[in-house]
Amino acid sequence: MDPTFRSRRGLSRRELLRQLVSTAACVPVLANGRSLADQTPVQKPAPDTAIQLSPLPPATYLSPGDDTFLEQLENAIFQFFWEQCNPKTGIVKDRCNVRGSDTSILGSIAATGFGLTALCIGEKRGYVSYSQARDRALATLRFLWKKMPQERGFYYHWANIATGERLWQSEVSSVDTSILLCGILMCRQYFEHSEISQLAHEIFNRVDWNWLSEDTRVLPHGWTPEGGFLQYRWDSYSEMMMMYLLGLGSSSHVLPPQAWDAWKRTVFEFDGIRYIGSYAPLFIHQYSQAWFDFRGKRDKYVDYFQNSILATDVHRRFCLSLSKKFPDYSENLWGITASDSEHGYEVWGGPPATGPIDGTVVPCASAGSLPFLPGPVMRVLRTIQYRYGAGTWSRYGFVDAFNPLTNWYDSDIVGIDAGISMVMAENARTAFVWDTFMKNPEAQRGMERAGFKSYKPASPQELVEMHNHASR
Repeated sequence: MDPTFRSRRGLSRRELLRQLVSTAACVPVLANGRSLADQTPVQKPAPDTAIQLSPLPPATYLSPGDDTFLEQLENAIFQFFWEQCNPKTGIVKDRCNVRGSDTSILGSIAATGFGLTALCIGEKRGYVSYSQARDRALATLRFLWKKMPQERGFYYHWANIATGERLWQSEVSSVDTSILLCGILMCRQYFEHSEISQLAHEIFNRVDWNWLSEDTRVLPHGWTPEGGFLQYRWDSYSEMMMMYLLGLGSSSHVLPPQAWDAWKRTVFEFDGIRYIGSYAPLFIHQYSQAWFDFRGKRDKYVDYFQNSILATDVHRRFCLSLSKKFPDYSENLWGITASDSEHGYEVWGGPPATGPIDGTVVPCASAGSLPFLPGPVMRVLRTIQYRYGAGTWSRYGFVDAFNPLTNWYDSDIVGIDAGISMVMAENARTAFVWDTFMKNPEAQRGMERAGFKSYKPASPQELVEMHNHASR
C-alpha cells in the first residue's frame, strides 16, 4: 500500500478538510464561476431569527422494486459489520479490503457505533438471530465499560480491534464518541435487556460534557494526552448536531442550553436555492439525522430535515453542473463526499468545489441521503449496480468509490460510509432507527432543551409520487 495513502487515512475527515481549506487543494469556486466572495454573505443569524429556506423539491417514494434492492444492499453491508468486527471486543474495523486478504487491526469507534446500530437492523430483518445480535451487543458494551481506554468517558478515534489500545496517536474524539453513543443508545432501546440497559446507562453518564465545555460553549474536536484540547472547535453547522443534542440530553453532565445557540448557521445559495451549509462534503447533512429524527420538528432557526433535502438537491445540481468537465456525472450518476480516491483518501464535495474533483463517484454520498431524495438517489444506486456491476459491488455491498472515466474501482469498504448507507436505507424504508432511537429519554431531553417543537411543514414530506422506473 502507498505510504502516503496510509498516512492520509490516519487523519480524521475534519483534519483533512482543514488541510485542504488551507491549501490549493480546496478550490473555493462555485459551479457558475462565482467566487466565494460573491456568495451569500457568511453570517450568524440573530438568536431569534428564523432562517428562510427555499421551497422543497417534489417528494417521491420507494417502489417495491426499490425496497427489494435496498434489502439486498442492507444485507450485504450487515455482513461487513458482523464479520469485520472482533467478537470479543465488539470493535469494528475502520475498513476492509474486499479484493484480497485483509489483516488490518485498525478499528474505528465511529464504525463501532454504526455496527451496534447494524446489530439492531440485522436482527429485525432476520440476518442473525436475536441471541446472536444481543450477545454481540452485550460483549461490546462490557468491553467499552470495563476495558476500553477512555478519558472522561470519551474514546480514542482509532483503536486496536483486539485490545482497544489507542492507535496512530489518535485523539480522544468528541464527534466519534457521539456516533458510538448513538449506537449504544440504539441497542438499549431495541434489545430491552437488563444488563445492556445498565451498561448503556453507565457508559453514557460517564461522558463528561462539562469537561469539553469548561471554558467554552463551542465544543472542541478532541483532546490528546500529549497536547491537551485540540484548537479546532465545532463552531459551525455540520455533523456535530448529534453531539450537542446528546450533551443537552445528559442527566449527569448536561451542557447548558446556550450551547445550541453558540454555533453558526451559515446560509448558502446555489442555483437559486438557499440552505444552511458549510465548506464541507455532503456527509455533514447526513450523520446526525441517521439517529435523531428531525422530521416535522424545528428549533427557532430552521427545519433541519427540510434543510438536508435542499442540501442534497443542491449537491445533485452541483454535480450536474460539472458534467461538461466530467461527462460521467448525470441525473443517473452523481454524488461525491469524503472517500477513497485513485490517489488516496480525499475530503471533497461541493458546492463550493472542495478537493481535487476528478469524476469519482462515491455511492454513500447519495445513499446517505436516501430519506431526503429517495427517487433521485435510487436512480443513482441502481445505475451504479446495473451499469458498473462487478467493479462496484462486493460481498459487503458497494466499494467505497470508483471513477468511470479512468476505470478505477476501489478495493475497500469503509465502515462509516457503509454504515451511513445502511442506516439511512432502513430509515427511508421503515423509519426503524429513528423510531427506536428517539424512545431514549436522552434524545428526547436533548431536542427539548434545544428548543425543538413539532409543527406541520409548509410542504409536507409524505411520499406521494410513484418513481418512474422506466426512465432509469
